Amino acid sequence: MFKLAAVALVLLSASCFAKQSDPKVQVYSRNPGEYGKKNVLICYVSGFHPPDITIKLMRNGVEIPDSHQTDLAFEQGWQFHLTKYVDFTPQSGEEYTCRVRHMTSLEKTYTWEPDM
Repeated sequence: MFKLAAVALVLLSASCFAKQSDPKVQVYSRNPGEYGKKNVLICYVSGFHPPDITIKLMRNGVEIPDSHQTDLAFEQGWQFHLTKYVDFTPQSGEEYTCRVRHMTSLEKTYTWEPDM
């Protein structure tokens, strides 16, 4: 029991001393964007620490319902990454974005650029 507590304390200490890092954000679709064709909107957020982060997928500034998020995973150096995704059918004149809130910076919005 003592060994387990010691390991937990070491891991907690390492995460407390890890450097804070701004998230790196990529917004893309599974397939090339075509208006009127079903697709998947993906927001990949990586390289951030601490792990407390909020990711929202938006259409015209309104959160898209029924999105899914992967489990939080960590990389070397105690930086983390997450992916959030949702099925969508892009329409002409609509804006699709990923909104990210992390303690290292203000809330930022990243826009999906269709390859059309």
